[in-house]
Amino acid sequence: MHICFLTNEYPKEGFPHGGIGSFVKTLAVALVKRGIHVSVIGINYTLNDETEIVDGVHVYRLKRSTLKMISWYFNFKAINKKIKEIHQDNPINIVESSELGLAFISKIKTIKYIIRLHGGHHFFAESENRKINKWKGFQENRSFKNSDAFIAVSQYVKTHTEKYLSYNGKAVAYIKNPINTTLFQPMVKEAPESKIVFVGTVCEKKGIRQLIQAFPLVKKEYPEATLEIYGRDWFFPDGSSYLQLLKEKELPQLGELVKDIHFHGAIPYTNIPVVYSEATVCVFPSHMETQGLVAPEAMAMGKAVVFTKLGPGPETIENYKTGLLCDPHNPADIAQKIIWTFDNKEKSIVMGKKAREVVLEKYGLENIVLQNIDFYKMGILGNE
Repeated sequence: MHICFLTNEYPKEGFPHGGIGSFVKTLAVALVKRGIHVSVIGINYTLNDETEIVDGVHVYRLKRSTLKMISWYFNFKAINKKIKEIHQDNPINIVESSELGLAFISKIKTIKYIIRLHGGHHFFAESENRKINKWKGFQENRSFKNSDAFIAVSQYVKTHTEKYLSYNGKAVAYIKNPINTTLFQPMVKEAPESKIVFVGTVCEKKGIRQLIQAFPLVKKEYPEATLEIYGRDWFFPDGSSYLQLLKEKELPQLGELVKDIHFHGAIPYTNIPVVYSEATVCVFPSHMETQGLVAPEAMAMGKAVVFTKLGPGPETIENYKTGLLCDPHNPADIAQKIIWTFDNKEKSIVMGKKAREVVLEKYGLENIVLQNIDFYKMGILGNE
């Protein structure tokens, strides 16, 4: 079997990547270990073509077009050409992408095409209170029509997406994102008394602004508390920085408390477990997620986790049993949940242990990989 993933985010040393890149790498390496040939095609961060084999995964990074307005056309043209070349050399069975990825793919009859619902343009538009961009909306509709099947990473993303887009009567599987519980496992390390850790893109939809607004409320109860923020900056369409906006609009209101908020920037994926191990509580007050990786990764390490109560939050965490769920739009509620973990150290430890047990059961890599392979092999996809 030969699986080809389409993503521009496959991890590359020295460059930041998002959750999709982390997911594809985790699944791709696990598939290779099962004897499956895996290719990854995406547009490069730099202006040149690169090919490498990493952990058995064949990664093709294609030169990015610099032509304004029509760069999308030449980027898709390069991807189509590379798919054809690879297919001729080693026939591809499955091409998988996220929501917009199949919009301008030239389908080959012997290949089946899958969209994994990581959270597309329509999905996030509502939570971000913005209108549908006509161009992106058109691409997403076109991409869905090109897909032969879909994989939803949570029940919420499945039902919420179909409010806006049609699955066109195609098969839809429900398979959670896998968590590498070998990489993310408890470390024998003494955590500080009141250290709050956030990992994720520094942007509005991740709830970082509300977390910063919650920080003074936590400091009233725990003056020694610190907020450690790890993740890449996000940029507006005009090129301006979200991080800079926070520093200009939010941080000045905190006065001297600013000295206890530390922005560390993006870090290598393999370093994240160390970051979690040093946390008293890991907080992810996202306005919306499809499933999210950070919460179950931190749970796998036996950490107290505060996650969003919206979207798939209740699918991930049982409130006050495997973690805490907060209202991500309410800084006071975020603060209250953080303070609870500081006030209840022993209960938080028990909660963390239970959280790891749940992750091993629901998100364990081996089990999730087998679910994916079974779906790839289904008769409707032409692979027995």
